[in-house]
Amino acid sequence: MKDLKLAEHRLKQKNLDLVIVKNGRIIFENGFHGIRGFLYAIEKLGKELVESSVADMIVGRAAAMLCVYSKAASVFAVTISEEGIKVLEDNKVFYQFENHVPNILNQEGNDICPFEKLVMGFTKPEEAYKKLKSFVDTSRVKKPYMR
Repeated sequence: MKDLKLAEHRLKQKNLDLVIVKNGRIIFENGFHGIRGFLYAIEKLGKELVESSVADMIVGRAAAMLCVYSKAASVFAVTISEEGIKVLEDNKVFYQFENHVPNILNQEGNDICPFEKLVMGFTKPEEAYKKLKSFVDTSRVKKPYMR
């Protein structure tokens, strides 16, 4: 529980988008909007993410699937969707949140987030991870920073 509180505090204090804490130590943080930062953390840290605590600004189905894929122990979300909650509950991941919304929307706010659409039919975290990673790898977006 201390790790989750530390991750939440750091997320808010530094106005970041993602903070991951394990054993009282911040192992990853970034301010890169969207799912790309989490994918980068998985790529760089791999098994070090097991039993970590994740604080994320927005947790929808896509982010929740990545939490399950990386075997996070707990999750804090500033905003979480119905689908995000369902994935975390189905996989018995402890979570806390501030705001609850029906869906995660795109940046324009007029449709479902493209990352959410990508993983809509997926039930296996491994499949969702591969689909999200493939999508991000083929787009021309620079990598998020890691501290």
